[in-house]
Amino acid sequence: MSTSVRRRWPRILCISLVVILLVLVVVFQIAVRVLKNEIAAALGPKGEVQELNVGLTGVEIIGIRLPAEKMGNKGGDWPVEDLLRAERIVVVPSLIDLLSARVVLKSIRIEGAYLSMLRSRDGRLRVVPSLTETAAPASSEEDSDAGAAISIGHIELVNSAVEFFDATVRKPALKIRLEQLNVSLDNLHLPDLSGESALRVEGVIKGAHQDGKINIAGKIELASKESDLETRLRGVDLTVLQAYLIKAADTSVRRGSLDLDLHSVVNKGRLNGPGTLTLNHLELGSGSNMFMGVPRNLVVALLKNNKDQISIKFVLAGNINDPSFSLNENFMTNLSASLAASLGISLEGLVKGVGNVGSNVAKGVGSSLGKIFGK
Repeated sequence: MSTSVRRRWPRILCISLVVILLVLVVVFQIAVRVLKNEIAAALGPKGEVQELNVGLTGVEIIGIRLPAEKMGNKGGDWPVEDLLRAERIVVVPSLIDLLSARVVLKSIRIEGAYLSMLRSRDGRLRVVPSLTETAAPASSEEDSDAGAAISIGHIELVNSAVEFFDATVRKPALKIRLEQLNVSLDNLHLPDLSGESALRVEGVIKGAHQDGKINIAGKIELASKESDLETRLRGVDLTVLQAYLIKAADTSVRRGSLDLDLHSVVNKGRLNGPGTLTLNHLELGSGSNMFMGVPRNLVVALLKNNKDQISIKFVLAGNINDPSFSLNENFMTNLSASLAASLGISLEGLVKGVGNVGSNVAKGVGSSLGKIFGK
């Protein structure tokens, strides 16, 4: 190599690197502007955005709001005014994949968000229906392949709130509010939702008498609904969840808290979820002689004999793809059967604790079990 060439090659290398960097910057700017337009289009005409900024690292959305619409024959009015709100969203594209045909987002961070969810009376979970339930227009086979797949490396929800309305347990729909919610989800692919994603959730469940905590960790594949999750609840106000724990004819709950440990696995559509439910400092209302399918006085006696605490082991099981499968009924039946079994195991001690009712204890438990299993 000649001396002149050896002298020029560092300069050529530097120029080449500068050109490559300039090209990457231009491509990046084009990519984030396309992303900006896609975000605006996705929100639709009803969406509201205070600011939408394109920076060197991605797209920043300030003050996003998506109001609810009248649903009419599609399921009635939405229970609250907003489907979705967020104080700030930051979308960061992947620099490595800018020149590929794929749309790859390195991360999405959502701060100060609010999301409303509704489980309709037919058991269908509805989330942002104006975006997820809009019928796609008919298109040719050529057009159907035009939409690019989107891969998201990491989604993070920070200091947010979710209101879950459940119309399957009562009317008007039961409301459960989660605050201080932090959620992370990795490895998400749209629109097919394929691939296993790591999930972590932590937050506070609001209650009338006290607030509880929720923690969920594990993995999930949204496309197949397969999952392996550990769920932990601590100190949750029982009055919030009593619709899931008692039947319409049962006595109400005045006060108390709930702890839950559940390891749920869904494999090939089959759910298997062993868990332990603990009721703490339970105070029952009047008006019925039953609680969770067993005599109320036996439950009171069991509380007295176990330091104001009842621990119930149960197993959730079934085919989640079976239209007749109901998680609510499965949960209720398992809890009632487990509580009755606990009463049966402690039968001798309970006979002494219930005084004049002692002679009818065995008959009461047997009758309650018969009702639980439809005999």
